[in-house]
Amino acid sequence: MKQFTSISLAFLFLLTLTNCGGDTVVDESVIDPTKIEKVEGGKYRGGVLRLNSIEDYTSLFPVAINDIYSTHIAGNSYEGLFKFNQKTLEAEPCLAENFEIDNSKKVYTFYLRKGVLFHDDECFPEGKGREVNANDFKYCFEFLCSGHEENKWPTLFRDRLVGAVDYANGKAESVKGIEVVDNYTLKLTLVDPFAGLPDLLAVLAAAVYPKEAIDKYGYEGMHNHMVGTGPFIPTVLENGTNVEFLRNEKYWKKDEFGNQLPYLAKITVSFIKTKPEELKSFQDGNLDMVWGLPVEEIPNIMASFEEAMEGKNRQFDLQSINSLNIQYYGFLFTSETFNDVKVRRAFNLAVDRDSLVEFVLQGEGIPAHHGFVPPMSGYPTDNIVGFEYNPKLAADLMKQAGYPGGKGFPEITLHLNSNGGTNEKIATYIQGMLKQNLGVTMNMNVIPMSELHPKAERGELDFWRFGWIADYPDPSNFLYLFHGKNIDSTKETSINYFRYSNPQYDEYYERALKEIDDEKRMELYALCDQLLIDDAVVMPLLFNVDIRLINPEVTDFDINELEYRDLSVVYFKIENKSNVRVYDNLIEDEEAAVAE
Repeated sequence: MKQFTSISLAFLFLLTLTNCGGDTVVDESVIDPTKIEKVEGGKYRGGVLRLNSIEDYTSLFPVAINDIYSTHIAGNSYEGLFKFNQKTLEAEPCLAENFEIDNSKKVYTFYLRKGVLFHDDECFPEGKGREVNANDFKYCFEFLCSGHEENKWPTLFRDRLVGAVDYANGKAESVKGIEVVDNYTLKLTLVDPFAGLPDLLAVLAAAVYPKEAIDKYGYEGMHNHMVGTGPFIPTVLENGTNVEFLRNEKYWKKDEFGNQLPYLAKITVSFIKTKPEELKSFQDGNLDMVWGLPVEEIPNIMASFEEAMEGKNRQFDLQSINSLNIQYYGFLFTSETFNDVKVRRAFNLAVDRDSLVEFVLQGEGIPAHHGFVPPMSGYPTDNIVGFEYNPKLAADLMKQAGYPGGKGFPEITLHLNSNGGTNEKIATYIQGMLKQNLGVTMNMNVIPMSELHPKAERGELDFWRFGWIADYPDPSNFLYLFHGKNIDSTKETSINYFRYSNPQYDEYYERALKEIDDEKRMELYALCDQLLIDDAVVMPLLFNVDIRLINPEVTDFDINELEYRDLSVVYFKIENKSNVRVYDNLIEDEEAAVAE
């Protein structure tokens, strides 16, 4: 089997740059991706990290991104005032060197790092990236507060920043709560105290980009172009085929030993679309990480895991964690097909979530029995009375709705993306249960996420499959999807894909946003969650248990509940090591195997 050593990196070809439309300016002579050298603190610098995305990206413009696949790509080039710690998920200062909060807890003053440069790009004079300043953040944050169609995050600062609502409604020319004190000082004034502001500022949507890029490429052009300050510069952007990044040699950050970050010289992203093919590529030594396993291969992987412990096969690390990620089927609340709560409840009661996880997914997941929000610290998950499998009650509800045995109910179509084939396996199982328990015929329309997501945003789908992984670890990041204020009759699209509007829900949600007592805030969020179940707005199916396989020479690529990635701290450690490293958060059966 192939071993990952410094010698094995010799297969990497000499660098040939393909610029993104000829606009990204990179000095290819300064980077040799095949070279790996030991630096201070036992770190290693250089090497090529080879990743894969099973879905195409939908956009690379931070404010227009609402899916994890696009986030994983764009997050290499963009950053903001804060960023998450990959290990702890704590929000830490990034382009803000430090900050202050006044006694009212409503005024935040941020002091920017000096000397941070945008990537070189043809949007700048002579193609040279300029220094970031406070006006750049004002420009980007005001766009976040706008009602522009390209802004998929209009609620991030709405009802948070003073003047944000007036600006969105065209009643003000600027957002009063965003103030540039000088080139390196930015002041944000909140409507109410909110301790979670650093978390909001750490999400990709709050990243900074230059006005010059918008002027040159337009918002549409920024879907496939990036001009940020991040650790990696894009050199190839061929959606669905190949994406490549080179190390940003002008990056502002160093590690605790004084080593220039990032460590990696290059990142490549392929687009293998099926999980079995992706796994084979990893096993053949052509990928350094696989996120999510093909369900039919889980028993084989665990057998390989045990063999690896005995030194019988290729080295790999196995990581597993309960993710803040829900898989669900959504109903269009206003459609004729699903406008009766009895029908929506019947669908929910007709599905055996335990069997779905145990048999279809081979245990890779947690049945969603307690609402829409995944279990997380401080959240009273067990207080939510969710849906248990009850086919008799499901059939009775369909009869009460006027569809005894499914008679008279139209054939429905579930719109879904493949996700490497896993989503289709789940859908086939649910298709059978709906037919068996309700007499309902469900067809499937499998399309790429890049097509599925815009259709759901525009309210074109009656019934669809989505997953939602948190952008920051708080229930509000799940519940804001259902906020009635996200439905704007003047806009074609909405993050409230369901077009759900319930004044009681909105009241609880808005009170929670203003509540500074964490326990009371969580209780209000739980009331929102219960209303979603009572109204059967969605079919919560399962919460993900994320599994990764990683080349063991890839170091400090920590797993976390958000699948948040900071590749600036990842490096190749080239030395002999045991065949497999086991992480503490594996499922019980794996822990037992290790203990033996």
